[in-house]
Amino acid sequence: MKNNVLKYYIATLCFCCTFIAFAQPGDGNGGTGDGALEGGGDTTPTAPISDYLWVLALVGLVFAVLKLRTLYKNDFQSKD
Repeated sequence: MKNNVLKYYIATLCFCCTFIAFAQPGDGNGGTGDGALEGGGDTTPTAPISDYLWVLALVGLVFAVLKLRTLYKNDFQSKD
């Protein structure tokens, strides 16, 4: 029991740290809105995730179906 609680604490801590680490930066130039931290003017284009959203959904669906199939298969074999 103690080991399980420790795992949940570590997972929560890791989630909170990564959530803060990947947060969007604020305005660094006094309201110009370019999002630069120190006024450097970042001109790097953003990577669009919407182009591959259907691929991610398909991979997730296939993974879920395969996982459920193995769970049902193991459940039916253990009842025999």
